[in-house]
Amino acid sequence: MKLRFLGAARTVTGSFFLIETETSRFAVDCGLFQGPRALQERNCRDFVVEPESIDFVILTHAHIDHIGLVPKLCKHGFKGKIYCSHATEDLAGVLLPDSGHIQEFEIERKNRKNKRAGKPLLEPIYTANDAIECLDQFRSLNMDEIIELAPSVKVRLRNAGHILGACIVELWIEEQGERLKLVFSGDLGTPDQPIIKNPTIIENADYIIIESTYGSRLHPPTESRKEELKAVIDRAMSKGGNLIIPAFAVERTQDLLYDLNELSSEGRLDPNIEIYIDSPLAIAATRIFQKHIDLYDDDARTILEDRKSHPLMLDQLKFSHTHQESMQLNCKLGNMIIISASGMCEAGRIKHHLKNNIWRPEATVLFVGYQAQGTLGRKILDGEKLVTIHGEKVAVKADIVNIETYSAHADQEGLLNWLRHFKSDVKGIFLVHGEEESQDGLAAAIKSEFDIPVYIPDMLDEFVLQEMEQAPRLQYIEDKRKDQASRAEKAYLDLCLKLHDMYRDGMKDSNYRQIIKTVEKVEEALG
Repeated sequence: MKLRFLGAARTVTGSFFLIETETSRFAVDCGLFQGPRALQERNCRDFVVEPESIDFVILTHAHIDHIGLVPKLCKHGFKGKIYCSHATEDLAGVLLPDSGHIQEFEIERKNRKNKRAGKPLLEPIYTANDAIECLDQFRSLNMDEIIELAPSVKVRLRNAGHILGACIVELWIEEQGERLKLVFSGDLGTPDQPIIKNPTIIENADYIIIESTYGSRLHPPTESRKEELKAVIDRAMSKGGNLIIPAFAVERTQDLLYDLNELSSEGRLDPNIEIYIDSPLAIAATRIFQKHIDLYDDDARTILEDRKSHPLMLDQLKFSHTHQESMQLNCKLGNMIIISASGMCEAGRIKHHLKNNIWRPEATVLFVGYQAQGTLGRKILDGEKLVTIHGEKVAVKADIVNIETYSAHADQEGLLNWLRHFKSDVKGIFLVHGEEESQDGLAAAIKSEFDIPVYIPDMLDEFVLQEMEQAPRLQYIEDKRKDQASRAEKAYLDLCLKLHDMYRDGMKDSNYRQIIKTVEKVEEALG
């Protein structure tokens, strides 16, 4: 049995794991890479496996970095079923077509520039129609039921406590008379999040594939979250500017609505403040949240029963459905909160609101979610004073605020606590979905507490599970680091040599234009 890491390896996004047995080949997740240009370019490459050779796909949850390449997989020949929870299927029904629309829009914008420059025109990775067509292959499963997907493969979806419908995937795979159990954490949530239930405790596994987004960090106490939000609102409104909140359409927007509803019901939110959800996707996702009350925790269900109102609704809340309604918001100044997607500011209407507000000293931008390296949101949060939005340089003069307690990911202690509940002898733990610092920190923490081998896979790494050693191999991490250092040094020296040869030959042949053109391409690739 082989386990291959085709995404989310030494990076947070692009979740895609391939499992091959004697009788079947299937994937867990098929997500979009997000962040720096070098990562995003992976979305345009051919799959390293033939899509038609994959029998089925299991999805952990509906975030685009976990499902965003499913339409491409189907477009290029995948004909199998796509298994997920009921809520994930509903959310994918709005998220994937929206992703297709965004890609069409971005390619159209780039092609206008390419056409003027005489460059070749580009094509989107997939279109909205491609996304709609792939939805026919979805088949949602009940939570907590063991279901046979193939003669040697059984699956059970358990609540991950991350976003609505997010699942831990338990897999039982039989091969050559031996049965192995793999557990994919997906994205694990923090305990006691509003609305959704806590992550399910799993007690048995042979191999665990666990996320590490916050593997080296601890979240502040969540009890202060609502108070922090109120303080930001009060200060932003007192300055006379707008409060702009980039928020993921799924979960983070609903978390904000929940806290705003609480502040309103307590009489601590000025009823004259206009609150807008300016994201068709977030509006659609909120309706799906309203549908799946079976996934709510006790607190959210109590609000429904006692107050006779929905915990995600409040009187001063307004929705911007159309592009024209969104544009009109930029004509208003002060006493307004705009919650818009995307959460990392890479696409969508939020970019227009940032462009119209971030240069204003009286405005406030509040971040409430993880910002991946290389994204516009990360650049703003890291303190850059000049950012590029829609091809234009914009000065950052607004107040930039971050509330870390809104994270939907478990921190280091949350991840370790989840691991502590495993009773069986785990043969190995694979760390995925994390940047280097987070993965190293979590690996060290696991080493200090558990006598379990820890692996940090590289992109395209492959493991034959039956052949893996039983003894702890944290040294594997250090060996991979040394190997990476050697490869990095060689790649750097090879590039320097190629540039030197190109320059020497170009000067000798008086081919100056080619030298300039090549150097410009290198500079563009380096960003």
